[in-house]
Amino acid sequence: MNTDKGFTHGGKFHADDVFSTALLKILFPNINVERGFVVPENFDGIIYDIGFGEFDHHQENSPVRESGTPYASFGLLWRKFGCDILGDEAGFFDEKFIEPIDLDDNTGCGNDISDIITSFNPPWDSEKTSDECFFEAVQFAKTILEKKFEYTKSLMRGKSIVVDCYKNSSDKIAILPRYIPWKQALVDTDAEFVVFPSDRGGFNAQVIPKSKKDKEPRINFPKEWAGKTKDELFDITSIETLKFCHNSRFMISADTMEDIILACKRAKEIDKGIE
Repeated sequence: MNTDKGFTHGGKFHADDVFSTALLKILFPNINVERGFVVPENFDGIIYDIGFGEFDHHQENSPVRESGTPYASFGLLWRKFGCDILGDEAGFFDEKFIEPIDLDDNTGCGNDISDIITSFNPPWDSEKTSDECFFEAVQFAKTILEKKFEYTKSLMRGKSIVVDCYKNSSDKIAILPRYIPWKQALVDTDAEFVVFPSDRGGFNAQVIPKSKKDKEPRINFPKEWAGKTKDELFDITSIETLKFCHNSRFMISADTMEDIILACKRAKEIDKGIE
């Protein structure tokens, strides 16, 4: 496969062909992408979103994910090259970011990022060409992808740290040395709360969902704590430095590690009816 050249359709563009092009420019920085309505005869390069080839999805019996979501060209390119960028996390990235874009392209169901990319198309009274606007959109999409890749790789680096921290914790309360994205790691354990230093000072604790699909918390903070002031929380709990409980009850804050852990234990007791 000649990775110095690419070809996709011309005219109005969508998130699918824009993100496909952005991905190719990250993978192959020297690639020169052309646009048109007919693939040039004997074109030697990567052809996508047109031409009924490996990276097109408009033909009959085009590939479908196990989830039932059909691939678009972005997903087909990611299926081919994604592991080169994110390794074992390529599937996670497909599910969280690429699959919704593919679904919108195939069904028109709507997607915020797809709508934003579509807005890069030239208005009816613009003097810019479609190609000019397309490559502006590609640069925008490339920045998004680079940031998303950077963030996903940070999740991968943090996952093992979170797991190790939980192994060294007790009472099903994971204690982290700093905020590290933790959901991917802790939903696969029996942890009930996670504690970490707050960037506002003191410590935060958050509830942990039952599973990746079930967002309900394993144990929630008590209803009577929700949205209360520091003084009100002290009257209810007698925990001296407990100062905040989110109105949605997914997070609390305290000034000391001892009190944040005590509050988690108290919430567990209340949940189990043993207060």
